[in-house]
Amino acid sequence: MQVDLLVIGGGINGVGVARDAAGRGIRVLLCEKDDLAAHTSSASTKLIHGGLRYLEHYAFRLVRKALIEREVLLRAAPHITRPLRFVVPHDASLRPMWMIRAGLFLYDHLARRERLPASESLDLRVHEAGKVLKRGYRKGFAYSDLWVEDARLVVLNAIDAAERGATILTRTRCAALERSEQGWRARLVGADGQSSEIEAKVVVNAAGPWVSSFLERSSTVRSQHSVRLVKGSHIVVRKLYDHPFAYLFQNPDGRIIFSIPFERDFTLIGTTDLEYHGDPQMVMIDAAEVEYLCAMANRFLSGSITPADVVWTYAGVRPLVDDESSNPSAVTRDYIFELDRSQAPILSVFGGKLTTFRKLAEEALAIVAPLLGNASATWTSNAPLPGGDIPDGDVEGFCADFRRRHPWLPEALGRRLCHTYGSRVDRVLGDAHSLHELGEEVLPGLHVREIDYLIAHEWARKADDILWRRTRLGLHLLGDAHTRLQEWLARERPIMK
Repeated sequence: MQVDLLVIGGGINGVGVARDAAGRGIRVLLCEKDDLAAHTSSASTKLIHGGLRYLEHYAFRLVRKALIEREVLLRAAPHITRPLRFVVPHDASLRPMWMIRAGLFLYDHLARRERLPASESLDLRVHEAGKVLKRGYRKGFAYSDLWVEDARLVVLNAIDAAERGATILTRTRCAALERSEQGWRARLVGADGQSSEIEAKVVVNAAGPWVSSFLERSSTVRSQHSVRLVKGSHIVVRKLYDHPFAYLFQNPDGRIIFSIPFERDFTLIGTTDLEYHGDPQMVMIDAAEVEYLCAMANRFLSGSITPADVVWTYAGVRPLVDDESSNPSAVTRDYIFELDRSQAPILSVFGGKLTTFRKLAEEALAIVAPLLGNASATWTSNAPLPGGDIPDGDVEGFCADFRRRHPWLPEALGRRLCHTYGSRVDRVLGDAHSLHELGEEVLPGLHVREIDYLIAHEWARKADDILWRRTRLGLHLLGDAHTRLQEWLARERPIMK
């Protein structure tokens, strides 16, 4: 098989590059050794944000870029994003009021806002968000960012890339990469152990935490830059409050943590920032991090949470550009490219964050497209992601109309389907006109028709793919749900050996 561009890595940066390139008419193949978003891209704090705290490190260019992308992504995927209002209780012992006001002024004005409201001061003695805080917190601030379903953002980019002509191969690793007369020859190995060879003119190495080790293991190329692995861990507890606000808590160690309403019934708290020197494949939260996150939340909340209250945890490693900062929290969240043109070109991506993936891809194509003789214009800034073409971005109105058209669907199921699939929700239902026609309810709220759609159109193969990355049902179906679904897949849809 011959392609123009081979992309290594099925995280957010890899699929963003594949989507942008495919939309320019470039022949693309993307390979990912595991599932889409199996690692860093599904272990985020689920935020599309400018990075308020980055202003303290004078990262104005990065913050401006990220603030612009908030509006772009809200337009492109309103079904998996939503505006979220953050409350910052003021602790005079940490940062003075004037500093916070100045930071929020910059946050409001570094980039044009179209749909997100400006920041404001709050009297926490009377504001709804102050009721669950300790009595000492009287003043605060509010500002806006976006919540996002991170793993679905990855999947939607992959779907769009595939529909524009890209080949997406999951559970397929690039075992060897060598230069050839045509450019590159790559040996790909699938989950069944079978090998295949492809020819590509250009390679983009978007392997995230493995960006350097991939080159060392699979090619003769050596990188000048390196990534610094920083572990970020999160805990999830039962819902701590009923209001819709999130919180940004400032802590004595200089870090900030977020407390975010999550999946209707839960609260998400994170994140930590710790140097990580192990295998990125094996990253896990440890007991000390759970204690830390509980303690930092308890500094502000009137109630008290303990490790026993934690119902789910997750951790990931951020592959940050190694800028030799002594503080993991201060390491830049920006990205850099390294282009090796000693023979056939290979572009390696170091760093980056979920918020700026689309801009990263656009800038990567500004390098790659000319190498392929492609002069197509940029296009992704105004293009909806699959399911995102909802009139005026009015997801609530769309959901209400969907429920009117499908009164036989339980309300909770209909709402979940709308927010998961957006305008493509009817493709999931097909010609079904009753709950029975959706097929067996394999798990509560998960029917055969949806499972088959995820297998056929979204590269789902295993229970984790469905429960944790294509949907978030795993959090609502703790216990033996994973085992039951995996056994059903093995029996009824034996795709993976």
